[in-house]
Amino acid sequence: MSTLTQLSFLSKIDRKETQRRIEEALETARIYKQIGFVQREISNTLSYEPRFHGQTNKTSAPAEECAIWNVDTEERLRNLTERVEKAVSRLGKRQQQIIRKRYLEDEHATDYRVWGEIGLS
Repeated sequence: MSTLTQLSFLSKIDRKETQRRIEEALETARIYKQIGFVQREISNTLSYEPRFHGQTNKTSAPAEECAIWNVDTEERLRNLTERVEKAVSRLGKRQQQIIRKRYLEDEHATDYRVWGEIGLS
């Protein structure tokens, strides 16, 4: 079977959506590397709103829900950052420089500044 036939089952790639999602992942990894994870805190403000429904037998556990969210979200961010670093490390040296300078080091980096630092015209 030829390579073209093997790849024909793949759907078309939406380039704009793919670029958006990659840039979002790079941005998230940069923020996580620079400032770490900011944990959520629970609010102890009681609500005195009237409840007009019957018993639901559901208990509220805001502290537990907050702790679970913090652990799960930090783990997700750490895994994402590791995957981004691994993917970037597989690129060529020049490509790595461009991605790291443009997306992973400085949030205000522009294409023109990165090109100048790397020596691209």
